[in-house]
Amino acid sequence: MEEKKLVIGYTAGVYDLFHIGHLNLLKNAKGMCDKLIVGVTVDELVTYKGKHAMIPFEDRIEIVRSCKYVDAAVPQYDMDKLTMCKKLGATLLFVGDDWYGTEKWKQYEKEFNDAGIRIIYFPYTKGVSSTKINAALEKLQTPHKEEK
Repeated sequence: MEEKKLVIGYTAGVYDLFHIGHLNLLKNAKGMCDKLIVGVTVDELVTYKGKHAMIPFEDRIEIVRSCKYVDAAVPQYDMDKLTMCKKLGATLLFVGDDWYGTEKWKQYEKEFNDAGIRIIYFPYTKGVSSTKINAALEKLQTPHKEEK
């Protein structure tokens, strides 16, 4: 009897201010693979992208690791998802559909395909993003003019 090969999936992100969009992505990804490994962007790489995470890396990776759909969480030190997929033995890469059809990702699709890795695009959860949550929090924190 032939042993079924485990399907390993990989996705990566910052996962700052964990929200329902993150949960939907992880749940949908887990439904398509046997083992889901999630890369969590280290603080230094977030800063390199010109942003700052509200939640420190150690807390973000622990939150992701604690999600029931995640089999393992690993630090993401760079943007090279192809090398990470190869290293982990992943045959599926899950990303948001905001990348779909861009020149950069059309090229990635060829490279991943040549390596036997399929890219699966998931729709973003409408109206929810850490950026929007951050903006709302900043508004709340803006001191109001003192009443006299």
